[in-house]
Amino acid sequence: MKIDRVNTLRSTRAVGAAAYARQADALTTAEEPVLGSVASVLGIPENEFTPRVRDAIVTLMTEVASLRRELQQTRDRLDEAEKTADQDQLLPVLNRRAFVRELTRHMSFASRYGTPASLIYFDLDGFKLVNDTHGHAAGDAVLAHVADVMLASVRDSDSVGRLGGDEFGILLNHASQEQAHRKAAFLAETLNARPTQWQGRAIPIGFSYGAFELQQGDDPIVVMARADEAMYAQKRAR
Repeated sequence: MKIDRVNTLRSTRAVGAAAYARQADALTTAEEPVLGSVASVLGIPENEFTPRVRDAIVTLMTEVASLRRELQQTRDRLDEAEKTADQDQLLPVLNRRAFVRELTRHMSFASRYGTPASLIYFDLDGFKLVNDTHGHAAGDAVLAHVADVMLASVRDSDSVGRLGGDEFGILLNHASQEQAHRKAAFLAETLNARPTQWQGRAIPIGFSYGAFELQQGDDPIVVMARADEAMYAQKRAR
C-alpha cells in the first residue's frame, strides 16, 4: 500500500491542533514548550513522533502560547486605559462622564430590584478664595483631602466622582434620601473637624450639600439637577 506522507502529516497536525485547543489551559506558557508536554497533550508516546511532526507541533504550541501572552498583555493595556479614561485628571475618583454612567447603572438596578439608592451633591464653599489666597497648589491639596475623606467614608459598592471644579457627587447604594442626608452631614462635620493641612497651617473651608433619592423613570441629568438644587437650597439657608 502506498502511503501519502503529505496527507498524513496534515492529518497529524490537525489532530495535534485540536488536542491542544482542548487542553491548552493545562500547559505551560514558557517560550520553548517541553516535548514531554507535547506528548502528553497528544496522548502519543514521544518516541513515536517523527522529527517533522515533532517540529510542527512544537512550532504550533509556541505560536499559540505567544498569542495567549499577547492577548493577556492587550487585556491589561485595555484595563489600564479604561481606568485612566474613567478617573479624574487630578483626584483618585471618577470623572463626570464615568460618574454619570455609574448613576445610570445605579438607577437601573434600583428600578429593577426596588432597592433604594441616593445621590449626594457636595460643594466646597469659598474654594476660589483658597486659590486666590494660598495658590492653586493649596487648592489642589484641599480637593485631594476632600476626595480622600469621601473615599474613606463610603462602601465599596458606592461611587465618588468629581463633577466640576469644586463639586463632588456620591452615589450611595441601598440608601434612602434621609440616610444620604445624614451621610452628607457626617462628611461635612468630618471635613470641618479635619481641615486640609498645607505647609504647616490649616486651610478651613465650608461645605454645602444636597441629597436626592433615585426614582424609577428618572433621567440621570434630572437627578443631578435636583440634587444640585437641594445643595443650593441648603447653601442659601446657611
